[in-house]
Amino acid sequence: MMPIETISPTSPARVRPAWVGPSGRQGRPGSRGPQPSRPVAPRPRYRGTGVLMSTASHRPRPITPATTVALSLVAAAITVWLGLVAHFGGMLHAGPEQAARQMPDRLAVVRVEPGETLQHLAARVAPDAPTSQVAARIRELNDLDSVAVAAGQTLIAPVG
Repeated sequence: MMPIETISPTSPARVRPAWVGPSGRQGRPGSRGPQPSRPVAPRPRYRGTGVLMSTASHRPRPITPATTVALSLVAAAITVWLGLVAHFGGMLHAGPEQAARQMPDRLAVVRVEPGETLQHLAARVAPDAPTSQVAARIRELNDLDSVAVAAGQTLIAPVG
């Protein structure tokens, strides 16, 4: 057991150093007393290459299957939209009344040339009109069940 010391207001207080080594010396561990100070000099400056380095993380992030599916759907939607614009673009700008005006009003009897199809005939007799509409009108005027025509056959066709 340690003896209990009582300190009276009249007795002087004992002050102990913060650290006392085994040899009884006072100071920090490993200190060897006063030493000469280093010469004061500015810190050395290192010149860089002038290239700034990014502080962003450069870890590659894996592309998840959900991202792949989403990007595929977006690409498919854009492709379908472009296809519809290409297919119906001329009709949307022309309007139905202008498309009807493009069909020639005059009718004439024409002869089918050797090796000619109904589409070729429609393009020959009405070059400024839509070929598919002229071919459909020729089939309607002549009561044709198919698009097959024979060389030398005479047909009624819109011309213009």
